This record gives sequence, structure tokens and C-alpha cells, in this order.
Amino acid sequence: MTTDTGHFELTRTFPLTPDRLWHVLTDAEMRGTWNAPGEGMVMNLQTSDFRVGGLETHHAGPADTPEFTVDTRWYRIEGPHDAAFTETVNMGGAAIATTLVTYRISAEGDGTRLHVSVAVSSFAGQDADGEFKAGWEAGLANLEALAAKMAA
Repeated sequence: MTTDTGHFELTRTFPLTPDRLWHVLTDAEMRGTWNAPGEGMVMNLQTSDFRVGGLETHHAGPADTPEFTVDTRWYRIEGPHDAAFTETVNMGGAAIATTLVTYRISAEGDGTRLHVSVAVSSFAGQDADGEFKAGWEAGLANLEALAAKMAA
């Protein structure tokens, strides 16, 4: 099987200052509150080392059986403006995909604009690109709801 690749970009505006949004995006426990893509899904933090070269691990998937391990490795941390990291998703001890994610954050009016760029390399088939995009869109919708509560 060959490695399938894809890329997508998403942009959202949040009613938070760049510093507050940065914290929600980069704090491993905060990411667990908004990054699970759907109802009944979880991202449970196992380890966190937020620094350039640091590794974080989450168990993710359905709440009753989180079957995926997500390893996040940080490569650039320039808060509150941009960050770059990889996420490798493992299932049953084997990597099924790796993404390179870049955050770009800028003040916009009373809020903050977030631009997310995601490059996907799938080791498990062609559908991963669409699945990752759907997951990021759902996660950002969760983030929008969380930001609205935080701003209220």
C-alpha cells in the first residue's frame, strides 16, 4: 500500500484575545476539552511536554473504548502567533497517519483569527484526508462554542 497525502486549510475567528486563544490551543488539557471530534468521543491526556521537541500523548476515540493513541511532537512554539507540530495517530501499535499542523494566530477586531494548515500522510488508505478534515472542522466548532462561553 502506498502513502496517500492531502492538505487542507481552515480559518476561524474567535471572541478571545490572541493570548487566551493561544492558551486554549496549546494547553494539552484544554485541547482535550475541544478537540474530540464528536459526541461520545474523548481525547484523554496521558503525557504532556509542551516545549520545542516535546511530546504529548492522548488516547482518543469512543469514550468507552478510546482505541487510538495520538502522539503530538512540537517543532515551533512562537506564542501567541504561531506553532507547528505533528500528530501521529496509532491504532493497535501501528501508525495509521501523520499530520503536520501549523497554527497562525492574529488579532482581528475585538477577537482573534486562527488559520490552521494541515498536511496529511495516510498509511491506511485514501479516506484519511477527508476524515481528518471532518475531525478538524468538528473540533473547531467545539472550540468556537468554548470560546463563546469563555468570552461571555
